[in-house]
Amino acid sequence: MKSWIETVDLILPLEKSEQVDAQITAAASKLGIEEKRIGGVTLRKHSIDARQRAIKVQLRLDVAIDGPMPADARPSWTAPPLSSDARRVLIIGSGPAGLFAALRCLENGHRPIVLERGKDASARRFDLAPILREGRVIEESNYCFGEGGAGTFSDGKLYTRATKRGPVATIYQILVAHGAPEQILVDAHPHIGSNLLPNVVKAMRQSIIDAGGEVHFQTKVTDLLVRNQRIYGVMTSNQEEWLGDAVILATGHSARDIYQLLTRHHIALEAKPFAIGFRIEHPQSMVDQIQYHLRRDQARPSMLPAASYRLATKIRDRGVHSFCMCPGGWIVPAATENDEVVVNGMSLSRRDSPFANSGMVCTVEPEDVHPWHKEHGILAGIAFQKNYEQAAKLAGGGGQVAPAQRAIDFLTGKISHDLPATSYFPGVHSAPLHEILPAWMTSRMRQGLELFGRQMRGYLSSDALLVGFETRTSSPVRIPRRDETLEHPEIAGLFPCGEGAGYAGGIVSAALDGMRIADAVASVSKNS
Repeated sequence: MKSWIETVDLILPLEKSEQVDAQITAAASKLGIEEKRIGGVTLRKHSIDARQRAIKVQLRLDVAIDGPMPADARPSWTAPPLSSDARRVLIIGSGPAGLFAALRCLENGHRPIVLERGKDASARRFDLAPILREGRVIEESNYCFGEGGAGTFSDGKLYTRATKRGPVATIYQILVAHGAPEQILVDAHPHIGSNLLPNVVKAMRQSIIDAGGEVHFQTKVTDLLVRNQRIYGVMTSNQEEWLGDAVILATGHSARDIYQLLTRHHIALEAKPFAIGFRIEHPQSMVDQIQYHLRRDQARPSMLPAASYRLATKIRDRGVHSFCMCPGGWIVPAATENDEVVVNGMSLSRRDSPFANSGMVCTVEPEDVHPWHKEHGILAGIAFQKNYEQAAKLAGGGGQVAPAQRAIDFLTGKISHDLPATSYFPGVHSAPLHEILPAWMTSRMRQGLELFGRQMRGYLSSDALLVGFETRTSSPVRIPRRDETLEHPEIAGLFPCGEGAGYAGGIVSAALDGMRIADAVASVSKNS
């Protein structure tokens, strides 16, 4: 009898969802066959439906019928040998856009030369101690700069709104090939965790080197080498010239000096919307109770992950929404200079912190930063960000101490006389966030929080803490590129890429854009 594989979608109660016997029984019933004909099942997709009190789990299974289930091979990554005359592609930045661009360059037969201003992931970890313990930022090696980019020491969320699932699946497979847990291949909202991500990016770096590419740390680009409207290389801080057939600019949204460099060369930039706000933090147990419909004294079932949420609304033509929600996580200092305080969130793979935090931000349109335009021109949005980062530094009172306020006091315009416990290690200081943010933003954030409090009963409890400010959600500028070649419209051979260029909003979308740009480089090279 010939065996074959069928794919089925099932919904099971939480308590039965991990029982193989229950999966087989449900699959046989749905397929209309006897259970004994099923030779095995393989999980392909897993998501939790907690909309009702009785929590369900949605499963997609491959079912082997009339034979055993073939074993899955663990994903792997390889590239063909490089020729001695392979084209050199300079990649500025080693975040997800830069790393995935480098891997795809190797697949396309090009030699990537990755130049990273920060340190490798191992050395970079040590440089986080001063910002956490002393309030001192190491300006070239921190939560934003270094191997893997800003995502290395974050939650490692892989959620994306990208609709082309094939390429997204490719990103997950490459990550698993470099040590990420195979669970990300099946989870509806996969994450890796900041304890695992450093080893993943180090393994990716090793793949690049083993396949013939190069990765250079503490190599900060300070100038572009341009002749006759074509880029042919870059200059680094030690006055060394690096030459290449193309330059992929994948520097991330916090490399503000790169935007200044582009303006000095009169290379066009475009203003774009971005968002700023604060981190809102709750006890994780409270978020669990709301999302999983638990009693106040009821612990989260062990089969359930730390609960998360996503909230969004539009108020007077400006979005107010949660951003980068970190269940079981910590708020961390993400400043890149010593005259500012910036906050972000992170989680370990276990997501076992007693706190939950999320960005809570308001959209900023180009017209909102008009007062900064006369002095700063196209970089007005960056000046707007910087203004509130410096204001946070002053309101915090020193080091990386952050200004903070209870959410209920933010709503009523009161200074908090005391503050609840927080995961933010450098510490918090009570401050009137409602007065520091612009009035047009404060009013919208208040309305948004009140709405979210009605949607999630208990969200605005006295334990809800606001920590300022979350300013680095995305770049305030976009580096334009041609639709057909993806090169900058004015500079041949210059390929803007990823979050810093304004074309991505997270690890997966940045990785996808890196691969797309590497393919564009190959296409332009083939036609030149």
